[in-house]
Amino acid sequence: MLQNILSGKSTIDPSQLAGAAGLPSDPASIAALMSQLQGALQGAQAGTGAINWDIALKAGQERAATGQLTPTTVERTQLDQAFHIAALWLDDIISVAELTAVPRLMTRKEWVTATLPLWSQLAEPVATSISESLTRVLTDQAPEELQGMIANASQIVRSIGGTLFAMQLGQVVGQLASEVVSGGDVGIPLLDDGQAALLPQNVAEFGEGLDVPTDQVQIYLAVRELAHARLFRHSRWLRLHLISSITDFAQGITIDSSRLEELASGFDPSNPEELREAMQNGSLIPPKSEAQLAALARLETMLALVEGWVDVVTVEATSRLPKADAINETVKRRRASGGPAESAFATLVGLELRPRRLREAAAMWQAVTDAVGNEARDALWAHPDILPTMADLDDPQALVARLTNAAKGDGAELDDVDQALEDLLRDDGAERPKED
Repeated sequence: MLQNILSGKSTIDPSQLAGAAGLPSDPASIAALMSQLQGALQGAQAGTGAINWDIALKAGQERAATGQLTPTTVERTQLDQAFHIAALWLDDIISVAELTAVPRLMTRKEWVTATLPLWSQLAEPVATSISESLTRVLTDQAPEELQGMIANASQIVRSIGGTLFAMQLGQVVGQLASEVVSGGDVGIPLLDDGQAALLPQNVAEFGEGLDVPTDQVQIYLAVRELAHARLFRHSRWLRLHLISSITDFAQGITIDSSRLEELASGFDPSNPEELREAMQNGSLIPPKSEAQLAALARLETMLALVEGWVDVVTVEATSRLPKADAINETVKRRRASGGPAESAFATLVGLELRPRRLREAAAMWQAVTDAVGNEARDALWAHPDILPTMADLDDPQALVARLTNAAKGDGAELDDVDQALEDLLRDDGAERPKED
């Protein structure tokens, strides 16, 4: 299409371009698409090649606002009370820092606004790769008489590719806003450190058809969200560590130019389904390198450790809720199946956010809790060097043995990591002054 446009043979059919990009093809969306592309062309001509992520924000906000309901006064009161109860119950079983920020109740649009900056940061390496690949393929495919024109148009192609990607990301995040129930629902810390949030409309939809009293659903989800937020508040290194790991992984992603060339050579503008399918199923992203696979394994382990810990403390904190087991089972099924927006993000960035080893991580945290107690368990989040590893997920009893020996002051020879762990446990077990 771009070659034909540059050679003067045709103009853009907005509905075909929207369809090929996997964007909505209704008149309002098409008008927005053309407006954004016009802005991208103007930006390219002005020499600004950076991706305009405001496009993603606007697209996400518009998508999220569709069908959005404003929380009622009753809902706000109930959820504020749920957060209060959740905080009291968590105080009894965890030793991580309390939050300094008041938990928020967000609309879907507010969630998009608050989280889009981080989504953009995580997706930017892939967006850059797509834009560069479009330019490379267009240059390779263009006839010789158009090479000079193509060279001059490379900045325009980059801008168009970046704009289309930004609009796609906005659509995905906007759709995700209708699926998540809280700030930490996808497993990564999308909000600032120490900020917890629930989306009242989505909480209500989560509880529909469960045959569970509304207040129990609200309290259970508030406990999960506070546990997640308090963990990242307590372990200040954890948020940066996770985000850096995801960004490093994304920077290694490339686009399969040969596959893109193959699609371009046989592309039928009247039938964009093949290109749309390729963009949705991730076939444009080649197999992961060995370095990426290793980075992915480390990242999945960290995600599993976070979610496994949250699962264990939530089950313990909500044990007095009569229907806690039913809610917990629903959370597990929902997480295992994922949603369309989560799948779309996996395609856009090549990363599934669901931790593959969650069950093993939860079992490990439970074994640690049973062996050495809640306080010693939570002490493992003090520093990345003493956090359980992939090997500990495979053999939690070995970790339990080390922790038990360290707590008993066993004189066995320790390596540097175990010595640091023993010192930490001794500090935690030191006598504290009694409260008045």
